[in-house]
Amino acid sequence: MGLESLAEEETDLFARKGLQLLVDGNEPEAIRGIMEVDLEAQEYRDVQASKVYEGMGGYSPTIGIIGAVMGLIHVMNNLADPSMLGAGIAVAFVATIYGVGLANLFFLPIATKLKGQVQIQTRFREMVLEGVVSIAEGENPRNIETKLNGYLH
Repeated sequence: MGLESLAEEETDLFARKGLQLLVDGNEPEAIRGIMEVDLEAQEYRDVQASKVYEGMGGYSPTIGIIGAVMGLIHVMNNLADPSMLGAGIAVAFVATIYGVGLANLFFLPIATKLKGQVQIQTRFREMVLEGVVSIAEGENPRNIETKLNGYLH
């Protein structure tokens, strides 16, 4: 009964759901099953977000190369006028730099950061799951603390 007020005050939805399942008197295996489905679904959604940036990082250099080709086509159209060649070549190089730069300085680092955050959140949810199931199984509080400290190191 003491966990009911704690469950209502909990801000993390995953932890709140686990505590509510515990308060409702569900069996440990039922709690584990329900929470594992939530954990896997959330991890999948989070990883998909990072894949968007990863894809953008993969296509960005290609778009830069397309810009370079367009710039070189512009150069070829102006071969008769040497004063226009420099501008076309500059456009080609700038497009390539933007494409590669965006990929390596923006999109791919964001994808990596998001993947790292997904791992941290998944690890946290695994810890919450183990804690709630351990409480449901009636384990000794010191044993639970020792088990969960393993997640922190």
